[in-house]
Amino acid sequence: MSHDDKHPTNFATSVPTPTVELSAPAGTGPSRRDFLQLAGGAALMSMVPPGVPGLRSGGAWAAGSDAPEKKEVRIGFIPLTDCSSVVMAAVNKFDEKYGIKIIPTKEASWASVRDKLVNGELDAAHVLYGLVYGVQLGIGGPKKDMNVLMTLNQNGQAITLSNQLRDKGAIDGASLAKLVAKKEREYTFAQTFPTGTHAMWLYYWLAAQEMVANMRVGNMDGFCVGEPWGNRAIVDNIGFTAVTTQDIWVDHPEKVLGTTAEWTAKNPNTARAMTAAIIDAGKWIDASLANKQKTADTVASKAYVNTDADVIVARMLGRYNNGLPGAQNRTWDDKNAMKFFNDGNATFPYLSDAMWFMTQHKRWGLLKDDPDYLAVAKKVNRIDIYKQAATAAGVAVPKSDMRSHKLIDGVVWDGKDPKKYAASFKVRA
Repeated sequence: MSHDDKHPTNFATSVPTPTVELSAPAGTGPSRRDFLQLAGGAALMSMVPPGVPGLRSGGAWAAGSDAPEKKEVRIGFIPLTDCSSVVMAAVNKFDEKYGIKIIPTKEASWASVRDKLVNGELDAAHVLYGLVYGVQLGIGGPKKDMNVLMTLNQNGQAITLSNQLRDKGAIDGASLAKLVAKKEREYTFAQTFPTGTHAMWLYYWLAAQEMVANMRVGNMDGFCVGEPWGNRAIVDNIGFTAVTTQDIWVDHPEKVLGTTAEWTAKNPNTARAMTAAIIDAGKWIDASLANKQKTADTVASKAYVNTDADVIVARMLGRYNNGLPGAQNRTWDDKNAMKFFNDGNATFPYLSDAMWFMTQHKRWGLLKDDPDYLAVAKKVNRIDIYKQAATAAGVAVPKSDMRSHKLIDGVVWDGKDPKKYAASFKVRA
């Protein structure tokens, strides 16, 4: 594994870095060793056709051509809380209902997930939304036609700032911007993959404060990662939560069930069965606090996330603490915490969600030219397979393939004019 696969940084060498104003020298912020200890080491941070008819009502499988082509499916995952629906589909045996066996496979990095999907070592994966589109468009790695079968979750990531920044008065976006404006030194922030969701949340938040960061290998002043590692930073007294990603975009898309288009074409029935089983699991997780507690206890084990269950369950239940001391400390019940079903809205692969990530790739210079946003999204996001799986699982689907949201900067995204949207930002590469 290369250096870029093991440590927090910004982009693989083949990917352009956004125009930047912030960076950091060595010797500031939490050490890389502290960060990797926080993040569970290299296990977290990677640096780097027509539908198939014939479902019986109630989700049972008809005989013959509807049978899954593969009885066992290897689904890769990174040790994060939002791998839970993949894990629980296997642990609770929702997969058996659809004639398959899901084998969750713990992976070392997002780059490893990408490569194993592309070369066929994995059938599918719990994967960053933007990573799938990076591969589809040939940025951040090899180019290959990809598919998104469903969204795995909404919300539940966080941007963490170091205690050193706290001590200088930077506890949120506005105060961080004031500190940076003093130009006392340069600052470094880290994310997990060049085209991934965490990179886009971090960029978007900094840009909303009229800042943009250059993520360099080295010591860090802050980072954007998935749970439970934001909460782990607080428990380990390394940093505090400056903003949650649901504060940036309520019910934003996060991880997806990704695979290659080649695999889906060869295994359409298996794709449908796998998707239905994970929809069932997401619905089960969201159904009660007891189910969330059981999920946290399960995924906390060494085989999955490998951390204390209490670190996972707090934010899975929406019980947040920002980790700041004294009068600055804030605790709250977050109604927009991580969701795995959300009445079917968290699992549906909206075309507008996919297009948003492409607009941000264009905004930050990862894409040199505007793609045909809608055409690419329709090709990658297999809404046809999702709808068949939802029918099997007895789940309603949204009325539209598009949705509208206002993000933290007040700008509305509705997917209607992605080219104009991508070019409209004051802060961009």
